Amino acid sequence: MLIDEKTQQEISKESLTQSHSSTNSDNNFMRNIVATSSAAVLATACGGDGKVGPSETVTSPPASSNGNASNSASSATVLPTVISDAAAARFLMQAAMGASRAEIARVQALGYSGWIDQQMAIPASQSRWDWLRSKGMDSSEYRNSQAGFDSCAWKKLINSPDTLRQRICFALSEILVVSIEGLVNGGGWKAFAAANYLDLLEANCFGNYRDLLQKISTNTAMSLYLTYRGNSKYNPVTSALPDENYARELMQLFSIGLVNLNQDGSLATQNGIAVESYGLEDITGLARVFTGWDFDLTGGNTSTPDYHRRPLRQYPNKHETGASSFLGQTIPAGISGEEALSRSLDIIFAHTNVAPFIAKQLIQKLVTSNPSPAYVARVAAVFNHNGQASGLNAKGDMKAVIKAILLDDEARNLNNTQLPYFGKVREPLQRFLAWARAFSANSPSDLWRIGDTSDAGTKLGQSPLRSPSVFNFYRPGYVPPNTSIAAASLSAPEMQMVSESSVVGYVNFMQDIIDGSRGGNDLQADYSSLLALADKPAALVAEINLLLAAEQLSTSTVQTIQNAIASISIGTNNAERNKYQRIYAALLLVLASPEFIVLK
Repeated sequence: MLIDEKTQQEISKESLTQSHSSTNSDNNFMRNIVATSSAAVLATACGGDGKVGPSETVTSPPASSNGNASNSASSATVLPTVISDAAAARFLMQAAMGASRAEIARVQALGYSGWIDQQMAIPASQSRWDWLRSKGMDSSEYRNSQAGFDSCAWKKLINSPDTLRQRICFALSEILVVSIEGLVNGGGWKAFAAANYLDLLEANCFGNYRDLLQKISTNTAMSLYLTYRGNSKYNPVTSALPDENYARELMQLFSIGLVNLNQDGSLATQNGIAVESYGLEDITGLARVFTGWDFDLTGGNTSTPDYHRRPLRQYPNKHETGASSFLGQTIPAGISGEEALSRSLDIIFAHTNVAPFIAKQLIQKLVTSNPSPAYVARVAAVFNHNGQASGLNAKGDMKAVIKAILLDDEARNLNNTQLPYFGKVREPLQRFLAWARAFSANSPSDLWRIGDTSDAGTKLGQSPLRSPSVFNFYRPGYVPPNTSIAAASLSAPEMQMVSESSVVGYVNFMQDIIDGSRGGNDLQADYSSLLALADKPAALVAEINLLLAAEQLSTSTVQTIQNAIASISIGTNNAERNKYQRIYAALLLVLASPEFIVLK
């Protein structure tokens, strides 16, 4: 251990006791949940029943009076002319993969909007596909393996300068889910298929959402994961029907959801009852459109991965040419498969649910798990029309939507950090990346040997494009049972990944990662700025608090960590080594603190 077990126990007991003892702890309700789950990690006996203390009450965000977006008009957002270090760091924790001193300075120089514009203008770095090829992973010996995928995925997340693009790409990968584990019966080359899917999301994440739906619908990885590759029309001899998997998930998860919504994301009810947005007949009708699609093997075969980079092509003999009806509309008989697909996506995209359904999920991924109805309505309004263009491209403009989310007063107003329902639990992957980005972690070998971090007991319990199901690592509406969160009718989606094993695994993994000589990975962080502060515990903790937690650690937590760091003697023998031990300990304690794990 980096510090002795007794010290860790005392740190844990003091911080947890402080967080549970206050009768005015509403502002920390999510942090208290995480702290309770973290008891096993920090070697303390704190009850650990997964419940918020009895003295804690939680209030819900303001509700819309009737779900009508007109009651959620946006008020003018007043942004500060001078952006503090902490405000810039907090912005980056929502908009980027992490904060660093250099990125904080850029936000302060450009302003929030200017930083977003600059990020959107940065050319994409080397694609994951091209990185795999540059490392010789297209050799036939790798055809039936996943070798190289994790490396190319981590390289982008940690090292690519377009950090906003990477954040949005990752968010979309958790909505438009594909998992490399599910790419079966595709002729091999899973690493290339998965890499190409992420490259597709990255290339289109600042484009139009309707165009993105078109591209994922003809992507080889998606066709394999949701089993419509080679899907054939109805067979009157065998009575075999078209595969309905993609038709169902396209509506349920990628566009409109299960029930009708108002524009503020609230349920649109009839006589107090939620109304389903589609039914079995709609799935069956739409499934007919997704017939006849298969790999484009023109000029080649599956002996190289190149077919995974080409969109699917239509094979008319397998396509259903009869009429297809769904969502109250009909795709006419006799048109081509390509035209049928385009018309079907137009029908889906025109549904009133798309804007609030996607807007709310993106807000949850970037800013807060429980956005107010007014916040959702404002972003949905921008999704429906960007205020500039005309025609189809006015709706679904991702650049406008991203700006609306990140610049909204609910995201930027620092007073909201004091609201009990505001904020979100950081996903394990994002906690790791916050450290990596803050201290310029790099792979000198350019091999990025981090690997699959899905094991919750020993690693992060999460890894890029390795979701256990099409429903992502967690449900957007997940409510931790038997908690004040549940009692207040709030959600904490990322808590679905939290268990005693996952918290222990996360801290152990980060302990190895922080010290680059451990764990078998080849990441090296730059701690030169911290080394100069190692003999000043208060300054050291303050710098880490800024870069990792936007100065959101409580006074009690800061003091407790400072005391622990000060207890590690520097001395004269092995002074530099001891300074690094202070740095490692400070980093680990901040990364394990509830105030870091909950982003406010």
